[in-house]
Amino acid sequence: MIKSMTGFGRGKYEKEGRYYQVEIKSVNHKYSDIAIRMPKFLNAFEDKMRKKIGESISRGKIDVFVNFENNGSQGSTIHFNLELAKQYIKGLQELASETNVKFDVDIMELAKMPEILKLQEDENEEMFGNELMFALEEALKNFIEMRETEGQKLKEDMQNRIILVEQTVAEIETYAGTLVQEYRQKLETRVKEWIDTKVIDENRLAQEIIIFSDKSSIEEELTRLKSHIQQFYTFLEDKSPIGKKFDFLIQEMNREVNTIGSKANCLEITNRVIILKTEIENIREQVQNIE
Repeated sequence: MIKSMTGFGRGKYEKEGRYYQVEIKSVNHKYSDIAIRMPKFLNAFEDKMRKKIGESISRGKIDVFVNFENNGSQGSTIHFNLELAKQYIKGLQELASETNVKFDVDIMELAKMPEILKLQEDENEEMFGNELMFALEEALKNFIEMRETEGQKLKEDMQNRIILVEQTVAEIETYAGTLVQEYRQKLETRVKEWIDTKVIDENRLAQEIIIFSDKSSIEEELTRLKSHIQQFYTFLEDKSPIGKKFDFLIQEMNREVNTIGSKANCLEITNRVIILKTEIENIREQVQNIE
């Protein structure tokens, strides 16, 4: 199934006052680039998260944001730095004495002093890790669903465009079959005008036609282009990540179209080459979004 490289997913998990939220968003990128931002005490789970994400996503610049709140008693411990508090009080007493200011300490104000109170998460890594993964799995599920939805839209657009490309190639093939005959008629007419005679050297005329045929033949290019189109249809139904293969195939199709444009000595073919180049470029832009 074709998936877009752009997407967004959010997952949440809450238990006993512990609240986890994971957000995943991605944009286009040639390779897989995963960046995870989360509270420091959860850093131990970064590798596990990265592996889990990598199992589901093969390409794209992926940003992961983890938020955590602990409003329950389990999992957190309050640490009071008593020795530091005593030093604060002693220092404040000395300051009051030196400046003749009344010494009056409010315990709540003292608790606000730097490093007096600290909220530390318990060393229960297994509990935090398991709960975090629940939120990650939900975020991944929503993220992948959005990528698949966007991918289906890309597929429909490219399918319509490749059908137009296929029809245009068929029209070029029709015109290509009459090129040599039209050139022969034009050449005969010009020769008669130049030498003012009805007698034409058929051997010389045949040589000129062969030279023209060799220079303007686009049969090989059309054959390869039609093969690429059939391969394009196959890729549209592929279940694996296909973006890089699509990108290469589009380059090959564009190369064949450019060659046809440079060889074809026909306005009708040239006009259709312009159509092909336009549609292939539109497809290429869509391919840049495919995983």
